[in-house]
Amino acid sequence: MTDAVQLAAVVDATSFITESSASIAAKKTATLLKTLSVNALIMGESGVGKRALASFVLPDAPIVDASNFDELLAALESSQELIIANIDNSPNLNRVIDTIKEKKVRVIATSKQLFSNRMIDDLFSVKFDIPPLRERLEDVDFLIRKFTKEAATLFGGDENFNIENFKPDLSKNAKSLRRQVMINYLLQDITDNDLMDIIEHYLYEKLGSNSDYRNFLYLYEVPLIRGGLKKFKSQLQLADKLGLNRNTLRKKITENKQYLGD
Repeated sequence: MTDAVQLAAVVDATSFITESSASIAAKKTATLLKTLSVNALIMGESGVGKRALASFVLPDAPIVDASNFDELLAALESSQELIIANIDNSPNLNRVIDTIKEKKVRVIATSKQLFSNRMIDDLFSVKFDIPPLRERLEDVDFLIRKFTKEAATLFGGDENFNIENFKPDLSKNAKSLRRQVMINYLLQDITDNDLMDIIEHYLYEKLGSNSDYRNFLYLYEVPLIRGGLKKFKSQLQLADKLGLNRNTLRKKITENKQYLGD
């Protein structure tokens, strides 16, 4: 097994969340698959838990991304069971399917999109979809607690996590949510010096033009305006607290519209 396959197995062989009815249904299908010797295709957006569920069905099987064509063919030659990630990205799907059939390898595959063709339908006896997290809000609450516990273990803190004004980022499902929880967990206890170190690190590689002061002023202004509007609820009160003329504040909001929205 190559290092790439080993790494994939470590990263993706995690427990599948079963708080929502949709996740429970998916887990039941996967549990049934553990008792059958059939090939299955698990579909859904990135970060919904496809690989975790595939690893639940075949816990000892290596994982290979279909885009790594030569590596995949080699794995099919040497494995009795295999998890193929992102099979929809295969550069030669017909060759892959022919090899699976020839070598009689049991396969659990994942796909980011709903797709169907004759060869896919013939190969996979079972096909099912995992809905995105925006349709499984019970799972979101559970994942926030799970990622908070992970952050506490990783950073050596407690499991208290302030979710006030916390709007879950589900753009990439569990991937974006985990990143968001980790960042927000760290920000709870951040000091002025910590924050300045982060900004310094960010700016170090970007500085170099003759107008950098103006170009990067938004890094200060946008968080200040965002935080102030959340706290004081109105531009009038925020202008007063910042000691700015209201028209000056409006101008700043207009200049940073791309970051502040409407």
